[in-house]
Parts: sequence; C-alpha cells; structure tokens
Amino acid sequence: MLLAIDCGNTNTVFSIWDGSEFLCTLRTSTHHARTADAYFTWYSTLVKHYGLEVDITEVIISSTVPRVVFNLRVFADRFFGCRPIVVGKPECLLPHQPRVDEGTQVGPDRLVNSAGAFDRHGGDLIVVDFGTATTFDVVDHDGAYVGGAIAPGVNLSLEALHMAAAALPHVDIAKPQRVVGTNTVACMQSGVFWGYVGLVREICTRIREERDRPMKIVATGGLAPLFQQSADLFDAMEEDLTMHGLTVIHRYNKDNG
Repeated sequence: MLLAIDCGNTNTVFSIWDGSEFLCTLRTSTHHARTADAYFTWYSTLVKHYGLEVDITEVIISSTVPRVVFNLRVFADRFFGCRPIVVGKPECLLPHQPRVDEGTQVGPDRLVNSAGAFDRHGGDLIVVDFGTATTFDVVDHDGAYVGGAIAPGVNLSLEALHMAAAALPHVDIAKPQRVVGTNTVACMQSGVFWGYVGLVREICTRIREERDRPMKIVATGGLAPLFQQSADLFDAMEEDLTMHGLTVIHRYNKDNG
C-alpha cells in the first residue's frame, strides 16, 4: 500500500492508496517542529479509529514547506521501513518535464496537480488550486507544466484585511446575498467573493487568449465548489486532484525508476 502525503503551507494531508482507491484521507495542521514520532502517533490513532488494516510499503511526499521534509523522511523510514519519493528532488522522476525559465524551481504542488490533471483530462489545461495561495497552472498539450500565475489565497486575503484594518472583523468566505452590502460583514464578503470571481475569470481568459487555443479549466481545493456553484467558472472540479497526481508520479517512478 502507498501512503501519499501532501504538505501545504496550512494543512498536511495523508491518504492511503491500495492500488485502486483511497481507503481514507487524514488531515492535520502543518507544523515544521512536528517530529516523526508525533506524526506516527497521530496517524496510527486515526487509522485505528477508522478500523483499517493497512500495511504501508511505500511513501510519496509533496511538500511546499521544505523544513518538514526531514521529519517526514524519518517517519517513513522508521515506521514503514522505506525510503520515500519526494517530489521535486532529483531522484523523483516526472512523467513530463516542466518547461520554464532556466534555474526556476517549480513548486511540488504545481507539478503534482499538473500530472494528476493531465492523467484525467489530457492536455491544454488551466488548473486552478484554491489553497493558501490561489495558483493557476498551465498544462501544455503533452502534459508539461509551462508556467502560470500566483495570487493570494481567499482566506489569506480575508485574514490580511482583518489584521491590517483595526475596525474590520474576521469573517468567513461566503457568497453574499447581494453585491451591495448593507453591513460591514456583507461588504467584506462581497468584495472578496466577487473580487475572486473576477480574478479567476480574467486570468483564465487572458491565459486562453495568450495561448490562442481552447483550454479546459480544472479546479481543486476546498473553496472550488463554492465558486463553481455561484459563478460557473470551471469545466471540471477534482477534490482529490493532488492525491491523484501523487499516485500518478509514484506509478511512473515504479515503472521507470
């Protein structure tokens, strides 16, 4: 069995893959000081809670937080007796090499999303990921990541607004009933929600114009359903796109490594 680990700036997700489906997905906050023992205590407790009988033999890691990789490597070696594949490291093979400026280090999450999206949808894609940052990944006709755009994440923008303006409260993102708010919370929600609808639509439109070809827009991340239901921005949504991408890269390394 494969343990796929996606470590983002805010959350770290563990998913157990049995070769045909994910048996469970576990989520915790990302913390660079969490030790291998602490990871295993948390992981084993939840696996036992779900009543799963699992025998992890392989691990693959994607991390946008370099400081956590060491302890995750120790976790894989100590408790599963395996050397994990780490996306972005030289020993990790990619199904399609990115085509970007020389010397550019592409984020592992963007490589993983590109691999997963191409496997499911083919080429000529724009992958929009609503995470701590909102990223736009352009996948060429042959599956190669060729660049994109990065904007502040939705919740990050709300938090920055609250922190920088003393009179503004902390609010949760939601679709407002009207564009014109009649109280502070409604005004903030309207500005952020419709502002991001405009941001996503404009960036995707300009990417399509610049690439001069039809391109399918695939969304992932926790807030993707909210924006899709309200504004019909995407052609497809993939809740497990990153985890699927990790299985694609793992399979490629097994076949070619």
